[in-house]
Amino acid sequence: MEIIFLGTNGWYDTEIGNTPCILLKTGNFYIVFDAGNGLHKLDRYIAKDKPIYILLSHFHLDHIEGLHVLAKFRFKKGLFICGPEGTKKTLDRIIRKPFTVPLKKLPYHTAVFELPEQAKNLPSEQGGVDRPPQADERLKIKALSLEHSTLVLGYRLEIEDKTITYCTDTGYCENAVKLAKNADLLITECSYRTGEQNSRWSHLNPETAAGLAKKAGAKKLALTHFDPSRYPGRQDRIAAQKKARTVFKNSFTAFDGMKIGIS
Repeated sequence: MEIIFLGTNGWYDTEIGNTPCILLKTGNFYIVFDAGNGLHKLDRYIAKDKPIYILLSHFHLDHIEGLHVLAKFRFKKGLFICGPEGTKKTLDRIIRKPFTVPLKKLPYHTAVFELPEQAKNLPSEQGGVDRPPQADERLKIKALSLEHSTLVLGYRLEIEDKTITYCTDTGYCENAVKLAKNADLLITECSYRTGEQNSRWSHLNPETAAGLAKKAGAKKLALTHFDPSRYPGRQDRIAAQKKARTVFKNSFTAFDGMKIGIS
């Protein structure tokens, strides 16, 4: 199992990174967390025909803007887009003419699911390529709402005897702790600088992200989704890593192109 960080910026692209997109390579699936502009790099790392799952945390543009490049891919095993309530309606508004190629016009099968309620209610015997993720016992997804200015889902994946948690665009909250409980890897945001917080626009800083990992008993913490106006250079991110390690020693800063093995 391998994690590849395709986009580690929040908000907008810079020379350091693209907006949020993370690839999880497993034996049976390719799983993508969010679809920022880093999504255009996806085909550089896909070598086999496997189902592709894109898990959208929410609909702020930096997390979905990469979807306009879906027409460049050829996913022979299909694309399954999962997200919070309203995903179908939102994507129907944006992934359409005159903005881009509609999902139904892509040269491969696509399906959209809203989590967690719809996936729980769809019958597992539905079969075929339209099955929701939970219908496959090899892929277990848990989604809970996080703390932000809009509805955001955090994800917990249990796959190949490992647990990967993804929480972005959130303040410190109990649902994030639940999702990250004993995770082998917690991937979370670090939008704010040390000591910075804003209850009206919830995000994490290095010490609150590290505190979340420590409270949850996670094994490793990856810091990503850096606000480029606050973290303009690589050294700014390294400073965040250093601060996080004072709270949780197994913290590291992610950069575009970084690969992490999970064993």
